[in-house]
Amino acid sequence: MSGRSKRESRGSTRGKRESESRSGSARVRRERDRERETEAPSSRGSPVRVKREVEPASAREALAPVVPAVRVKREREADEDSEPEREVRAKNGRMDSEDRRSRHCPYLDTINRSVLDFDFEKLCSISLSHINAYACLVCGKYFQGRGLKSHAYIHSVQFSHHVFLNLHTLKFYCLPDNYEIIDSSLEDITYVLKPTFTKQQIANLDKQAKLSRAYDGTTYLPGIVGLNNIKANDYANAVLQALSNVPPLRNYFLEEDNYKNIKRPPGDIMFLLVQRFGELMRKLWNPRNFKAHVSPHEMLQAVVLCSKKTFQITKQGDGVDFLSWFLNALHSALGGTKKKKKTIVTDVFQGSMRIFTKKLPHPDLPAEEKEQLLHNDEYQETMVESTFMYLTLDLPTAPLYKDEKEQLIIPQVPLFNILAKFNGITEKEYKTYKENFLKRFQLTKLPPYLIFCIKRFTKNNFFVEKNPTIVNFPITGQANGMNYKTSR
Repeated sequence: MSGRSKRESRGSTRGKRESESRSGSARVRRERDRERETEAPSSRGSPVRVKREVEPASAREALAPVVPAVRVKREREADEDSEPEREVRAKNGRMDSEDRRSRHCPYLDTINRSVLDFDFEKLCSISLSHINAYACLVCGKYFQGRGLKSHAYIHSVQFSHHVFLNLHTLKFYCLPDNYEIIDSSLEDITYVLKPTFTKQQIANLDKQAKLSRAYDGTTYLPGIVGLNNIKANDYANAVLQALSNVPPLRNYFLEEDNYKNIKRPPGDIMFLLVQRFGELMRKLWNPRNFKAHVSPHEMLQAVVLCSKKTFQITKQGDGVDFLSWFLNALHSALGGTKKKKKTIVTDVFQGSMRIFTKKLPHPDLPAEEKEQLLHNDEYQETMVESTFMYLTLDLPTAPLYKDEKEQLIIPQVPLFNILAKFNGITEKEYKTYKENFLKRFQLTKLPPYLIFCIKRFTKNNFFVEKNPTIVNFPITGQANGMNYKTSR
């Protein structure tokens, strides 16, 4: 009896295992058929929805290992991030909570416009990176990123500063909630960061000159705005302010479309000079500035980089040297060449002249030998056509001794007296270390805007001497009670 009972018990356990395996395989088969039925309508593009049958909890628990958890997670993330579904919900009038917060951000009143300054380089104050830089609109500092471990996110949590502006895309975000803020009241901030001008506004700049009021209440005239002296860059500020008030050059750089499509070779850094000069020009003429002065920090950094540190912010430089380099660098960066291709720079400032040069014999030679040398071809007068961007004017020598009243009276000279250098008749001697030349200049073509450089400083063996002579020049065609006729 004992052997028979053992055999019966073995048979019953074997039967249970077979029945469980059959029921498990049947469940798997049913699930596969159900998946095929749900996939068939979607592959044909049919809008018919397949209604799933409600299964018992035990069956769902048994089938749970069949569908991988990773796949479910990916499908859920795809459903959450899918932009088309968001757009469909928006069209149907069912905006999600994130969109509602974008239109009604509770932190807009924390923005402090008085501390916002977009004149400096757009880099993170912690990582010093230009990539993905954001400006905190509460304290005015720049931070990188807006992810969970980014500097902007940490700053928002640590100091409860919530409103940030992407300095590249000009979009506003609320951190740490990480949603975009959409509000028309923030348009004045984006305009200060990136001012834009229409053709009609540019045409009316000289016709409607009216004062503008900054955020702090001070009034200013657009275009007549002070440039900050960071350390020793006042020589460059004078040149930049003068160029910003030349109407054709100003109008060209106020409209970014005029130069943004110029093609430059790969790795060329000179075009940065064009971009920064255009940005500075638009800030100087912005009628909606938050403050009545502008910092040329980014412009001067581009100058230091493109000039290979010839002109620096921390060291005084010569304004004439800077003007000459800047105009030529701007011309070449805009795609201009020496002879054929012209740019806005040459159209506005470039003129032409004839230069007559005659070599002189050495002064220590006897008179007879000098006369013989003057008949040689080497000592005959030659003529060369040349272009110019500005004219250098020489001042008469300042008096060395006091007058009868024991005073040193500062001499004065009219502008047209020192312009006689370019009448084609006046000759001037130029000395080199071994040869002497006699030159005269004759202007053949004047540009629309003429730049005069009055040479006041002369170097000797001991120090640099400044000539204090005052140059009187006409204003609106009349000066000192005398009428001056100006012609091109």
